[in-house]
This record gives sequence, structure tokens and C-alpha cells, in this order.
Amino acid sequence: MGFLSFVFGPKLFEEYGLDKKLYEPGGLERFGDQILSTLSLMWNISYYTSPLIVTFLYKRGYLVADYISSFAKFTTSIGIIVVISLCIRGFGRTQSKSYVKMIKAIELNKFPASEHEAKQAIRKFDFDFRSWPIDFVAGAQTDEKKKLDSPASSRDMRQFRFSALPCKIAAYVAIHTFGIRMIYPGYIKILQYYMHAFLVDGRAKLVEEHNGIRNKVKTVDANEIDTIFIDNRRNGNANGDTLVICSEGNAAFYEVGIMSTPLGLKYSVLGWNHPGFAGSSGAPYPDQDKNAIDAVVQFAINRLGFAVEDIILHGWSIGGVSALWASNLYPDVKGVILDATFDDVLYLAQSRMPESLSNIVRLAIRDYCNLNNVESIQNYNGPILLIRRTDDEILSEDGRIDTNRGNYLVLTLLKYRYPLIFKTGQLARIKRILARPIDLKNFSSKYNLYLINIKIAVKSKSFISAINDDLCMSRLITYASDQGKSFPMQIGEDYAEDTRDQMAEFLLRKHFRDYKSTHCTPLPGDYFDIPWDIPIENGFVFT
Repeated sequence: MGFLSFVFGPKLFEEYGLDKKLYEPGGLERFGDQILSTLSLMWNISYYTSPLIVTFLYKRGYLVADYISSFAKFTTSIGIIVVISLCIRGFGRTQSKSYVKMIKAIELNKFPASEHEAKQAIRKFDFDFRSWPIDFVAGAQTDEKKKLDSPASSRDMRQFRFSALPCKIAAYVAIHTFGIRMIYPGYIKILQYYMHAFLVDGRAKLVEEHNGIRNKVKTVDANEIDTIFIDNRRNGNANGDTLVICSEGNAAFYEVGIMSTPLGLKYSVLGWNHPGFAGSSGAPYPDQDKNAIDAVVQFAINRLGFAVEDIILHGWSIGGVSALWASNLYPDVKGVILDATFDDVLYLAQSRMPESLSNIVRLAIRDYCNLNNVESIQNYNGPILLIRRTDDEILSEDGRIDTNRGNYLVLTLLKYRYPLIFKTGQLARIKRILARPIDLKNFSSKYNLYLINIKIAVKSKSFISAINDDLCMSRLITYASDQGKSFPMQIGEDYAEDTRDQMAEFLLRKHFRDYKSTHCTPLPGDYFDIPWDIPIENGFVFT
């Protein structure tokens, strides 16, 4: 444990179990840190504004040999300041008891006599995650699973036209500079800088109040993903045996994200941050994000000990893309819950960019960031629940519920799974229903409520609804018990129009819920249900 360990050691944020929350560096460490942080912030600002800076310098004639030589001297001076600041900070750290204990814990993990003891020692601290040891290394996908990955960038090159080359170059530059940051604002380092205190506080609550265990998971493309696991399997609640893997939105982090909803219901929960978000390395391009969620699910199965059938994939907003991708790789999961999720990011991107750039936006999305849930949702045959926010200002145009992109996603799902029920008339009917908020209070939500409804709702609309729901469920059970539950399901070929209407509305209610809120409001526990599935009963026959 030499002096260099303190000079180049990670930044300590908190030591758990102490009365004071955040770690407070001493005078010398604070002084060195302030200089280094200021220089880092200046570098980030100059990086994002570099096109403007270079243009300004060029117009003023500063990009000549004399000015370049002066700039080189200036850079050398900055380098000397950085070295001195590092040494001052390192000396200050040697005087901190908490920092010395953290360095010892890190060193213990390099050559552990006992892996359990080493892990326990390091988990007493919250520090720069780049220095955290790797806890799990994901394996490569099988050839069969790789076939599911068909990004638009691998399309037949015969479709390439040289006349489109300028647009393709513009699309590439756009998506790899500002484009990916517009799609994933949480990837912007300045935003993470200002969110830092909230993230540290959020992690502390998960660790101290819920016994959260932080782990670093390495992906097949060498990214290191920051995860946290709350184990509720031994709390006496049946929900604890089910693991909910939470995939966050485009500017959200597990520290302050959607984990609170399943945690409140006492599920076991595994949170993770997208590549490039907070403690995770890399960038949130589709291939990296897919490898990240694949690694997280592998970690849940192979290290945490959950069966695939006991895992629920929960995605909010753009996190629905990650959840659906995982469902394609692991089709036997217990279910998928998509909250405030869209069908295709292209339509959202085009609506927010000038119409004159429409072709470039299309190329950028399709070739480099093709977040298309329509394809993924058709590749998953398991139970699924979609939740729409009625006042969603992100997925809707001018707040109009009929333009919510979640409408198109649920229509795609139902039309694919039940093509002989959702014909032209039924699709039009469901579109009209989706054009206004849906109130499910008047409908029974479980098959076994039929007899109860008979007793308490005679001659009422809810009684008629219960009968219709019972008939719809009976038809589905009979068909599935006889023909199986594979999709698309060929049920409804000989149905009358009114029967198709009843079935269409029933299936919509089973796959879809409305929550009166805006896009970013936390989801109440009442809306977090295990997705509905058709029960199969051997020998069941509808009469």
C-alpha cells in the first residue's frame, strides 16, 4: 500500500455505518480535488462545445504556428498543475482514516485470503466504481441467441447507393456526437456531475435500508456494469422468491429509479445502469446495451441463483427496449412489465427534429440506434403487461392520449398474437377505445370472480361484463388446452363480429392498464401486477 495508491486511488464518497453521510475530505485532499474537478469540468465543457471553439479560433486566425506553439506551452503548464494537485491530494488522503481503510479493503480484494471477507470489507464503502473489483463475467451468447440480433446496420450492402453517402456520413457523425446523448441524456457527464449527490444518497438508502449488495458485472464486450441486488427471499413474503430486473429510462439511474415500486411489494430486485451511466462503463449504443442486459440476466441466474421462470423483466420508458431484448434471449421468464414504453424511437426522434432533416434522422436511427420494440415484442411469447401514462408528455404529441406511442405497441402485440380476432373492425374499435383513458374498475380482473359477481351484481352492467369476461376466458382456455399457447394463436376464425368485439376488448384489458400521470411519476404498487397468462387446464372444454 504505497503512496501511489493514494495518489491514483478512487474518490471516496461514503463509508457506510457512520453518523455522517457523505465522506468529507481533509483540507489538502479537498484543495487538490477542487483543482482537478475544475479542470475536468472545463474539459467536458470544451469537449461538447469544441465545434464552436474551433470555428471561432479559425475565424480569428488563431490556428497558426505561433498560436499553436503557445497553446502547447499552456497545455504543459496545465499538466504540471495536474501533477502537483495529484500529489497534494494523495498526501491529504494518507491523513484520512476512512480513506486508509478503503485502500486496505481494495488491496485485500486483489489477493484475498477469503473472498467473502474481502467482499464484506469493500462493501462498507461507496467509491469510484472504476476501481471496484469484477464480481461476475458474462459468457458469450449461443449461436441460436445471436440469430435474434439483426441490427439494421448489417443489412444487405447491395442496398447501398453512393448518392446517399453524404446523408450516411451526416447520420454517422450526428448519432456519434450529439445524437446518442439526445436519445440517452443520462450519458451526458455534466448531468451525471450534477446528479452525483442524489446518486450517492440513493445508493446509501438501498444499501443501509434494504441491505443492497453492489456488484460489478463484466459483459462480453468488456463493459463493466454497475448493479445492485436486494434479496427478499427470506423475508417471509412469497413475492421475495420472484426477482424483478429493473431497466431504467434514458435519463434515470437505479439509485433514483423504478426499483422502489417492486421493493415496496417485497420482491427481490436487481437494478442496473445502462452503459455509460454513473458507475457503468461504455456507451448506450444498442449492441452495448443488449450485451449489458444479457450479462445482468446471466448474473441473476448463475450467481444469484434465480430460475429463469422466477424472473420478471420490468422496463420503464426506453428501458422497455432492454427488457424486451432480454425477453427475446430468455423467453421462459415469468413475464415482462413495460411502463410508459414506445413502439419505435424513430417516430419520437422525427417529431422532435426539423422536417428537413427527416431522412438523416431515419438513417441515423435505423443504422446506428434502431430501438424498435415492434420487432422485439413479436419475438416474445410469454406474459406481458403494458402500462400507459394518460398524461404522458414524452410519448404523446401535445399531450393528446390518442397519439401516445404506447397505443401502437399494444395494437402491434394484440394483432400479432390474435390475428383472427383483431381484424380491421376490431382494430378500429380498439383505436377508438385507446383514444381516451380506460377505466378498468367496472371489469372483473380474475377468472374466479365470476360467481362472486353473480351474487353481488345481478342485473347490473358489471354482471354482464363478468359473464362476457367468463365466456372470453373459457374460449381461450379451451383453445389453449387443446392447441397450445404458441403465438400467433389461430383462435376466432369462425367467430361472429360481436364475439370478436368482446374478445378484443377482453384481451386489451388483460394486457393493458392506464395510469393517470405524467411520464416520470413513480409507479404505484397497485399497478405492478404479474402479467396475465392463459391458464391451461387438461380436459377443459367450453360449453
